[in-house]
Amino acid sequence: METQFDIGRLGQEKLFLVLSSAERLRQNNIRVIKTLIGRGYRVVVITTNQPSAILKKHYAAEGIDMGKVTFIDAITKYAIGRIPEGETDTKFVNSPSNLTDLGIAITEVLNPASGEKTCLLFDSISTMLIYLPSIHISKFIHFVTSKLRLLDVPGIFLAVEKGIDPLLLTQLTTYVDDVIDMDKPPGILGPDGKSPGT
Repeated sequence: METQFDIGRLGQEKLFLVLSSAERLRQNNIRVIKTLIGRGYRVVVITTNQPSAILKKHYAAEGIDMGKVTFIDAITKYAIGRIPEGETDTKFVNSPSNLTDLGIAITEVLNPASGEKTCLLFDSISTMLIYLPSIHISKFIHFVTSKLRLLDVPGIFLAVEKGIDPLLLTQLTTYVDDVIDMDKPPGILGPDGKSPGT
């Protein structure tokens, strides 16, 4: 298990489960976005955690180029009952529990990006546990990771480590190429660069 997100590995390894503490989830989201955009990626952000309007404010405050970010927002319509006007860079889904619509939105947003260097960022898997049982989340993430592999699009799945039950975490680990814990200090890694016991 790594502690730093190395964007250079997206060439060989496509899918990453990125673990974070709840307190640092937003900061780690921003770290990943900045790194991706700095390397020339367009980022599709699926947000089940915070409304896209809030994330946009955080990103803008950090100097992130919003022209390089597209949102699939599963929170806003659920929270306020309507789609806000003038949100041309955002596709809204009724609810985080509506996996069919979420899957369709992912397909629609990724398909036009053919030929463009695109990465999907899912924020966050842990929040979906409020709306759905683990088995449904596991099946959906398996569907998304399979689609990304077929489209040859990298994907990063953010999760709060302590917010996921061990069985779901084990299943998610099998769907990705590597697991990165962004909050563990490098000093605890073994000589092989991995955490003890991994």
